Amino acid sequence: MTRDTGLADTVVLDLLGLHGSLGSPVIESMNFLNEVSSRFPDAVSFAAGRPYEGFFDIEEVHRYLRVYRDHLMERLGDEVLVRRTMLQYGRTKGVIHDLVARNLLLDEGIDVDPESIVVTVGCQEALYLTVRALRRDGRDALLSVFPCYVGVAGAAALADMPLLPVVGSPEGIDLDDLVAAVHRARADGMRPRALYVVADFANPSGVSLGRATRERLLALAGELDLLILEDNPYGLFHGEEERAPTLKALDPGGRVVYLGSFAKTGIPGARVGYVVADQRAGNGLLADQLAKIKSMLTVNTSPIAQAVIGGKLLANGCSLRAANARETRVYQGNLRHMLDGLRERFPPESRVSWNTPEGGFFVVLDVPFPADDELLEHSAREHRVLWTPMHHFYGDGLPRPQIRLSFSHLTPDEITIGLDRLARFVARRCEAP
Repeated sequence: MTRDTGLADTVVLDLLGLHGSLGSPVIESMNFLNEVSSRFPDAVSFAAGRPYEGFFDIEEVHRYLRVYRDHLMERLGDEVLVRRTMLQYGRTKGVIHDLVARNLLLDEGIDVDPESIVVTVGCQEALYLTVRALRRDGRDALLSVFPCYVGVAGAAALADMPLLPVVGSPEGIDLDDLVAAVHRARADGMRPRALYVVADFANPSGVSLGRATRERLLALAGELDLLILEDNPYGLFHGEEERAPTLKALDPGGRVVYLGSFAKTGIPGARVGYVVADQRAGNGLLADQLAKIKSMLTVNTSPIAQAVIGGKLLANGCSLRAANARETRVYQGNLRHMLDGLRERFPPESRVSWNTPEGGFFVVLDVPFPADDELLEHSAREHRVLWTPMHHFYGDGLPRPQIRLSFSHLTPDEITIGLDRLARFVARRCEAP
C-alpha cells in the first residue's frame, strides 16, 4: 500500500493485493453487460437479457403490498406483528418461504418442505451461498456447461472455487464429456462437488435439455456422486409444446439443489430469489447451513421486497404461470419476429447462421468474423445496435465468431430496426479487409 503524494493525499491500494477474482475478466463482464446500454442510449440493444417493461405498473406494487398485509393480518391477527413482519429485520431464511413452496408445487410439481427454502437477494445470492457452502478447501471444484451464465463463473471466483467446463451440445450437455471431466478432475486430486446447469433455455445458448437427457443426467449424478445446481429463470416462458419437468421434479434421490428467481416472473426490481436445499446436512438441512452464511452476508432479504412478491403470488393463487401469460405471449412473439427477421436478412450465402430455441430470452448468432468488446463498441457507435460478444460466457476474453442476441425487452418494431442495423453492421464488417 502506498500513499499518493498529491494534494488529495489519498491512500492507493495495489490491485494485486486485493482478492484475485477482481482481476478476472468474468468479474468485469457483469458490470460491462449492465452498463453498456446506458453508454449508447440511442442504440437498439440486443445485449441485456431483461424482462419486458411494457407491463410495469407502480400501482400494482402498492396493491401487492396491501394483499400481503391483509394475508398477514388474517394469519397473525395483530397489527403490531404485521408491521413488524413487513418493516423490521426479518427471518434469515425469509418470510414468504411458505408461499414459494406453494408456487413450486403448483407451477413445477416440486413438493418441498418450506423450511428447505432460503429466500435470497436475487438468485445470484442463492448461487453464491450454495457455492460457498460446497467449497471446503482448494480441492473442491464446480462444473458447468460452457458457455455459461456470467454469474456462475463470478460466484465461483468469489468463493475461490475452480470452474471446470463441460462441453455443451444441441441436447444441452455432452454427457460423455461430463463423465470425462469428473474423472480428469479426480485424477488431478480435485473434488468435483456439483454441476451447474440451466435446463430450460440456457443463458446464453437458449438450449433446453430434453426429458431423456434430464433423466440420464440425474442417473449420472448418482453414479458420479455429484449434486446438480439447477437454475430456472426462464422455465415458464415456453410456447405451446409439451414442457419437460424440471430436474428437481424428476429428482428421485435428492441430488438437485434448485435455484429460483422472481426477477423474470415477478418484479426484477424487487431482487428476490430463493434456493431449495432439502438435502440432509448433519442434523438438519443444507438450507440451514446456507442460512448461516446468509446471516453473515446480507443478514436477511428485504421483508418489503418479499411482501411485494408475496402479494403477487397471493393475488394469482400462488401460480405465476397464469400471471405471466401476457409476458409469455410477448416473448414468444418477439422470438418468432426475431427468427423471421434473421431469415429475411441473412440468406445462406451470407455465412451467418443461428440456433432456434423454442422459448426463453436469447438467440445465438454465428458470424464470419471474431467478435469482441471493441467491435461491439464500434457497432454501437457507428451502427447504433448492441449485442453481446460470446467470450463473456467463456470467461477467457478470447474473441469468438458468435454473438448473443436478446429479444426479451424490445418491441417488434425495435427488433425490426435493430435487425436492419445489425445486417448493415455485419455486411460492412464482412467487406472490411
